[in-house]
Amino acid sequence: MAQGANPAATSLDDGIVAAAESCLAAVGRARESIHSVIFGQEAVVDLALVTILSGGHGLLVGLPGLAKTKLVETLGTVLGLDARRVQFTPDLMPSDILGTEILDEDADRHRSFRFVKGPVFTQLLMADEINRASPRTQSALLQAMQEHHVSVAGERHDLPRPFHVLATQNPIEQEGTYPLPEAQLDRFLLEIDVGYPDRAAERRILIETTGVEDQTAKPVMTTDELLTAQRLVRRLPVGDAVVDAILDLVRSARPEGGDAAIGKKLLWGPGPRASQALTLAVRARALIEGRVAPSVADVKALAEPVLKHRMALNFAARADGETIPGLIAQLANKL
Repeated sequence: MAQGANPAATSLDDGIVAAAESCLAAVGRARESIHSVIFGQEAVVDLALVTILSGGHGLLVGLPGLAKTKLVETLGTVLGLDARRVQFTPDLMPSDILGTEILDEDADRHRSFRFVKGPVFTQLLMADEINRASPRTQSALLQAMQEHHVSVAGERHDLPRPFHVLATQNPIEQEGTYPLPEAQLDRFLLEIDVGYPDRAAERRILIETTGVEDQTAKPVMTTDELLTAQRLVRRLPVGDAVVDAILDLVRSARPEGGDAAIGKKLLWGPGPRASQALTLAVRARALIEGRVAPSVADVKALAEPVLKHRMALNFAARADGETIPGLIAQLANKL
């Protein structure tokens, strides 16, 4: 040991490296298993894994038929999570998600209320077409996403650990929908855009999904292994250069006190929760790629999915043809 080195710090670093090495193999197997079922969406799969390894929630935005539902089902199977799906509709009530109290009567005619848990009591909840539910129902999910518990009839009910929401949205069909409020959008760690597969991937889809046998994913990780990986993500060291890059990026994306050229085009920008999300996400991305510390390149790669849903253009910028991804790219290129 070098003179002046801190034994406790050295031991901690060695422990992180050892835990990372044991976790990398499991994460690698999970990626391979997911890719055996989801074709042509490598970036989407990696961002979904980043979301879950960071302990957060993700918003999947894409057209119908691009395997968003299949991806969530596959993630639940591969990561050993209890997964449920809720199809959001305008008539969906908060109790349909959270659960409700029913009146029971025993043999002695004694009556009491019993809480029947809703589908939110799971480890991986797919909120399909979340913007089709009313604001009242959307807000019922907000407490669960942020605080990992729900309140029904004044009683607190804790959710399982881990708890993740992967919600989907159709970006083109907005008739009869209720746009998510900014407060709820901010609770999503990443907004993940799901695009069309390339020709080679679509050819593979045609061949492998229209035959007699359908490829299915197999469990690779257990819940305990996933929780260990999530704890490891929070222990990975983040260098000063990466911290400064995160702060520079997030603070420059605000209409006040940020980049003057960008700020005049914005109605609002990201708050401190964006910095927290980016700090966790770059650690998770490093782990997925086999590294034990994030770099500034990770910050640039995750800038758009972290910031896109936390910013809004003003009317003048929209009239000039500006886009949020374009502004984020300008800011990321300055890092």
